[in-house]
Amino acid sequence: MSKIEKVVLAYSGGLDTSIILKWIKNTYNCEVITLTADLGQGEELDGIEEKALATGASKAFVEDLREEFARDFIFPCFRASAIYEGRYLLGTSIARPLISKRMVEIAEREGAQAIAHGATGKGNDQVRFELGAMGMNPRLSTIAPWREWDLKSRSDLVKFAEENGIPVPTTRKKPWSMDANLLHVSFEGGELEDPWNAPSPDSYRMCRPIEETPDEPEIITIDFEQGNPVAINGTSYSPGALVEKLNELGGKHGVGRVDMVENRFVGMKSRGVYETPGGTILYEAHRDLEGLCMDREVMHLRDSLIPKYAEMVYYGYWYAPERIALQEMIDKTQEKITGTVRVKLYKGNVIPEGRKSPYSLYRSDLATFEEDDVYDQKDAEGFIKLVGLRLKGKTAEAGSNWLSGDSEE
Repeated sequence: MSKIEKVVLAYSGGLDTSIILKWIKNTYNCEVITLTADLGQGEELDGIEEKALATGASKAFVEDLREEFARDFIFPCFRASAIYEGRYLLGTSIARPLISKRMVEIAEREGAQAIAHGATGKGNDQVRFELGAMGMNPRLSTIAPWREWDLKSRSDLVKFAEENGIPVPTTRKKPWSMDANLLHVSFEGGELEDPWNAPSPDSYRMCRPIEETPDEPEIITIDFEQGNPVAINGTSYSPGALVEKLNELGGKHGVGRVDMVENRFVGMKSRGVYETPGGTILYEAHRDLEGLCMDREVMHLRDSLIPKYAEMVYYGYWYAPERIALQEMIDKTQEKITGTVRVKLYKGNVIPEGRKSPYSLYRSDLATFEEDDVYDQKDAEGFIKLVGLRLKGKTAEAGSNWLSGDSEE
């Protein structure tokens, strides 16, 4: 690693990143600039700039990135109907490339030679941060203290903090690791490290427990334009405000809580609990509208690519050429995904009840069970004969014994 004079650190203001700030200054004898990204995590950001400066940062950037996060990261993912391993809506995964982007932009503007993060050597985030930076500026180095230092436990961290005048929080530490943003909140560690254990009742943050949700359903409408949500119940919202409103509605009804064991990119399995109330409503409503507006073969092709797209996001390849190329194709499929979906929220469920669109491909005169004059049912006979030709050939090859159920044995 070449001489490092300035570093841009992703800084949350918590104990770990405060220690990392001081450790980098001591170890590399360099200037540290901090970036605190407000992605809707709801944490108290007042005073965080002063705290970073007091801990040794030469500059401290605190930026509200909620609208950019929703518009340029969450919405493209949902246009792709991206879902990892059939369950995870990528709430943490999709936040990391935006943080990387801002770190790189600040590093370039401030003349820094490296970025730094507080991700551990076991997780996915280290990969996401670093691949994101590589995709934008491969000349920048990365400092990852958890892979370098000799601090092995929380006791070590507290001791380092005390020795370096870093305030140690006096509040009770939660038993799990938590990551929150506009799209979701995740819980890992603690009792969750045993896959058989039920999550702690204290692990509910965005979603009400089902037992505490209203006994009456709530019906809402969501308007989409070219695959992007633009309004709830006829009222227009900015991207960030729309996700926040759906979080409020979904959380009240216990929508979007997932408890799963997933496969991390680094190779191990990990158990996590995710709450994604607004995202779950968006996912279900968007898929429902696509059923009305999207051509069958286009849908089947796009659906075959969902696991690959989700994998790219989960693994940290947001800025890779293959993800960008695939996004172009996916966005082409969304050009006529415009319309309104009506859904019922009830006891953890999102139940589509109606959908309409000026680009609807549904024809009631073709689909009706009543008499019509546009479809000759006898035509189906020839259609079935043609699509079944290869099956007749297979049957002939098997011989009459296969048909009768007899065998030489």
